[in-house]
Amino acid sequence: MPVGHVLSYLRFLRRGRVQHLLHQLKYRGQSDIGTVLGRMYGQELATHGSLGTVDLIVPVPLHRRKLAKRGYNQADAFAEGLAASLQVPWSAHVLRRTSYTTTQTKKTRAERWENVANVFEVAEPAAVTGKHVLVVDDVLTTGATLEACAQKLLQAGAARVSIATIACA
Repeated sequence: MPVGHVLSYLRFLRRGRVQHLLHQLKYRGQSDIGTVLGRMYGQELATHGSLGTVDLIVPVPLHRRKLAKRGYNQADAFAEGLAASLQVPWSAHVLRRTSYTTTQTKKTRAERWENVANVFEVAEPAAVTGKHVLVVDDVLTTGATLEACAQKLLQAGAARVSIATIACA
């Protein structure tokens, strides 16, 4: 599958500062952390030209049940910050999670792939046709979720897909 770039801002270590920061973002209602990190990383990417031209930023979506429970999607906050710094539009509606899945955190690599293989769809194909789409999420672990999203975007007509995360485990 042709993915342009795969980039992460920080390194995730168990019981480290980045883990603490991401737990505040994801589980403690501090969505502003995602926005701030997105702005900071976006400035760095813009300065170094690491991505080239990006046409649209798309966060990995949460299922509506998980979104209702948490109140926000941490990847949306990151996307918003990146978009502001890179001066690129972002949309939380282009990609949709069609099935509720259990958390990936305790799953093996194979279980992660099976868990997300067919749970995404492109809700707005016209928004991605012929474009370089940047898919963003909080943490890159095995890449299963991000690859599933990238695959759907490419099938819907995206010319190129790149990936950026707050952290890489």
